[in-house]
Amino acid sequence: MSDTIRSLSTSGLATKKQVECWSDALTDLCGRFDVDPLEGVTFEGRIHFTTVSKLKLCQIEASQHRIAHTFSRARSSEHPYIKILFQTYGVSYFEQEGRHIEIGPGDCLAYDVSCPHTIVSPGLTRHEVVIVPKDLLRERGFRLEKMSACKLSARSGTARIAHEFAHAAFDEANRLSPNSAAGVADSLIDLLLLPLREADAMFDRGGPEAMYVRAQGFIREHLRDPELSIDQISAALGCTKRYLHMVFSDRGMTVSDYIWRARLQHCRQELETQCGKTITDVAFSWGFSSSSHFSRVFRKYFGVVPSAVHKAAART
Repeated sequence: MSDTIRSLSTSGLATKKQVECWSDALTDLCGRFDVDPLEGVTFEGRIHFTTVSKLKLCQIEASQHRIAHTFSRARSSEHPYIKILFQTYGVSYFEQEGRHIEIGPGDCLAYDVSCPHTIVSPGLTRHEVVIVPKDLLRERGFRLEKMSACKLSARSGTARIAHEFAHAAFDEANRLSPNSAAGVADSLIDLLLLPLREADAMFDRGGPEAMYVRAQGFIREHLRDPELSIDQISAALGCTKRYLHMVFSDRGMTVSDYIWRARLQHCRQELETQCGKTITDVAFSWGFSSSSHFSRVFRKYFGVVPSAVHKAAART
């Protein structure tokens, strides 16, 4: 089964111990922070958190406070996370790299945890958080050098769907098998990226297009290799098979469809121009390993058998 839901509360502790407890809890989740209860006599905070595969999911409630991840603590290698925060109650003020963002109920904020930042909450706040390892975003074409804090509305559209899915994933986390948890995590990441792509803030629009061009080039260079596969392509391009599937499916085809169509087009061109070659020679030279399979897919794609094209070319 997936991880159980764990809880932490500062209730009943001395103020100094409350701050220490809260700082330790944040450290376990995503990095060391300075915590200031502002003018509060006490600091009341509660966290419920769990994991779904490689994702951390949290539900947090806290009284007035300020947290700061300072330059002295900012080492991206130590905190390689993107945090996606859904505010459900109260108002908070976020600052990072000179940007000041107010977030209230219904807002979503996505930002790089490793970059120095502060969050001030002058009153009681509640939010739900998904903490995503950067490596999982790199696999999907995410360019970390383009990362900047991004505020979105989760009141409607894809951000609302992503929030509701994250909430349901949290509730069901301890009932998921490891395989199911991995699938839920993949789906949640893809859902979270939808509003970010639409906003053109965190996700580089050129990413999928650039990956498609690179994939086309690799396929062209290895088209004659009968072992050419999506595993080989994804490994060469440094992306996951899932992301590669997404890049091609956005264009109405699978990776395999693209490969076979490209091979068939080259085969037809050679059958029409190089009459000295046999049909089998042409097929095998472009990665086919079965004459019958080649004839079948050729006819399905072009509507004629390869022998008809070959004979027609010989007569001209």
